[in-house]
Amino acid sequence: MATLIDTKAPRPRHPEKQARSDTPALPKPAWLRIRAPGSPGYDATRAIVKAHGLHTVCEEAACPNIGSCWDQRHATMMIMGSICTRACAFCHVATGLPHDLDSDEPRRVASAVAELGLKHVVITSVDRDDLADGGAAHFAETIRCIRQAAPDTTIEVLTPDFLRKAEALEKVIAAGPDVFNHNLETVPGLYVKIRPGARYFQSLRLLQHAKELDRRLFTKSGLMVGLGETRDEIVQVMDDLRHADVDFLTIGQYLQPTSKHAEVKRYVPPEEFDSLKRIAEAKGFLLVAASPLTRSSHHAGEHFKQLQTARQGKSA
Repeated sequence: MATLIDTKAPRPRHPEKQARSDTPALPKPAWLRIRAPGSPGYDATRAIVKAHGLHTVCEEAACPNIGSCWDQRHATMMIMGSICTRACAFCHVATGLPHDLDSDEPRRVASAVAELGLKHVVITSVDRDDLADGGAAHFAETIRCIRQAAPDTTIEVLTPDFLRKAEALEKVIAAGPDVFNHNLETVPGLYVKIRPGARYFQSLRLLQHAKELDRRLFTKSGLMVGLGETRDEIVQVMDDLRHADVDFLTIGQYLQPTSKHAEVKRYVPPEEFDSLKRIAEAKGFLLVAASPLTRSSHHAGEHFKQLQTARQGKSA
């Protein structure tokens, strides 16, 4: 069980994570070189986010794509604070005792979405196991506020698993998102080490149930590779996701945020991502994005348009 930190004191990142390994870190290959963020568009996006007092997963999770996304004024909003009740071994978001929900946050998110001029927005959150519904009602209110402030914006939610939270998913789906995303993150054999607070089949069932609640909804999930999984395990997860009727799969390279997080076991070369993409497409996903720097929210607006086109082509 994770040790919770006092949020009133300066908060270290994951003090409960493993100590620094004696094994030297693998050197990053050339295809993972990323330009440092900085551009007029980046600065404008950052100013709008800060002016509305919001958190973004781009910053809190140390996303490698923040420079390119923010340059285009694309920011993924992270609601319900910046402190997570879980301590996943891959995640850069801080763990601790969260503050009370900010009831004005949904309105501020909607205002920022309108000011940024987003045609498609991704709303995600920390895990809030301390809340009776896991924060589902807060997600729903955020969706409703965006619909009012930016009625032409399509909305994607990337939610926690709502473990043991009865009817939480129903609250989110009833608010009418266009895309429901919940990431499996890794193969089931690595859950105890990488995602100890979650349950693989709970996450699968969440995705399946979302589609059962609204057949028009696009469902989406993501995997990281390079944590020690095998190719056969990845292919089995693809089959599990297709059985759950998931439409869209993303696959990206795991990058170790700090020395106290799970180690990168392997850097997967781009040609292997291409191979995994072909396998997933053959299994019937409407859309597959797979590359070293693929992340759930990267190019989400473009991907939404591709999903619509793929569905229309399938039904024609």
